Amino acid sequence: MNLPHFDISKNSSAQERNSTEAKAVTSPRRHMHFGIFTVGDITVDPATGKPPSEHQRIKNTVEMAVAAEQAGLDFFATGEHHNPPFAPSSPTTLLANIAAKTSTLLLSTATTLITTNDPVRLAEDYAYLQHIADGRLDLMMGRGNTGPVYPWFGKDIRKGIQLAVENYDLLRRLWAETNVDWGGEFRTPLTDFTSMPRPLDGVAPFVWHASIRSPQIAEQTAYYGDGFFHNNIFWPVDHVKKMTDLYRSRYEYYGHGPAEEAIVGLGGQIFMADTEAGARRKYEPIFRNTYVYQGASMDEMIQYTPLAVGTPDQVVEKYVKYRDIIGDYQRQAFVLDMGGLSHAEVMHQIELLGTRVVPVLRAELDKERPANVPDAPMHPRHLAMITGAEPPAEEPFALADDYDPLTGRRAQ
Repeated sequence: MNLPHFDISKNSSAQERNSTEAKAVTSPRRHMHFGIFTVGDITVDPATGKPPSEHQRIKNTVEMAVAAEQAGLDFFATGEHHNPPFAPSSPTTLLANIAAKTSTLLLSTATTLITTNDPVRLAEDYAYLQHIADGRLDLMMGRGNTGPVYPWFGKDIRKGIQLAVENYDLLRRLWAETNVDWGGEFRTPLTDFTSMPRPLDGVAPFVWHASIRSPQIAEQTAYYGDGFFHNNIFWPVDHVKKMTDLYRSRYEYYGHGPAEEAIVGLGGQIFMADTEAGARRKYEPIFRNTYVYQGASMDEMIQYTPLAVGTPDQVVEKYVKYRDIIGDYQRQAFVLDMGGLSHAEVMHQIELLGTRVVPVLRAELDKERPANVPDAPMHPRHLAMITGAEPPAEEPFALADDYDPLTGRRAQ
């Protein structure tokens, strides 16, 4: 296995990598964050034989996020796709709209395409969104699962891992430093460049790295001490454990702390009704309609993957077991709306998740949580908002005396 080369020694790793960055803090309000994510597919509703319009799908997504906050969930995340039949090609636009309609909900991506987006554009767009949302933002980096997207943006899919590594390294530098000089393989060099606006209160958005099967991404995540999100909705638990164990061991290797203190998130997919038989009957046509399940049986997917179809109690029973297998973790994200499920049913599922599943899961998973296991990361301003504490003092941006006020570059 050829892992990407990180030019740093074990002994000097964590302290040097973190020295220029303020950090997200963990929340006493929520040891673990529960929320929902969407891939934004525009799919035929098997009950009506018709798909929603693009306009309605986008509006429905905003309503889902608002309902998630009202149901007591911690976060909402949107995917990024640039191909039919998916709507969410502009996560920042969607999340900014949701930020204006919510007050405590953490906004996230699932995922941000670190391979095909320009790191300069990412640094600017998400720092701007971070200010709009008062710190209620983090990101999940990923390579995406659609091969044709690479040439659409002038990239080579055969260099996907290298793109992910180089682009993310640059993104971190842009958030941590001003007047950056940089050169790499995949974009033009930067000379004396400062991305604007700067991260809110000097704290960049917390970053998760999403991967299903790439050990190189687990390695990259551990190197930086970021969060590792295994979006395991189609994968058996033994594979999930192998990937999270790899990340945890490398997190410790790079000097960030013991393996059990690594930041882990998991995906999940659920459908609930009053009885198991009723849930299976209602969900069967949705399962058959979901593009990723073609050729699989629903019984097999329920048995071997995180798919849970049954009562709220059965969902709780299934998801409690993930902690027993992979250890304590910080984020659990559920997808509810894939496969053409009607918007009314999606809203009902959010209500059940918030009232009958998450409170029980939270109590069960926090009950035996060791004191040294970190809480879910949050921006200090977000944390102050939900705890009633004094927010960080705002510091206006200012250039040093020897910088040109028109360009931000060093005076020659």
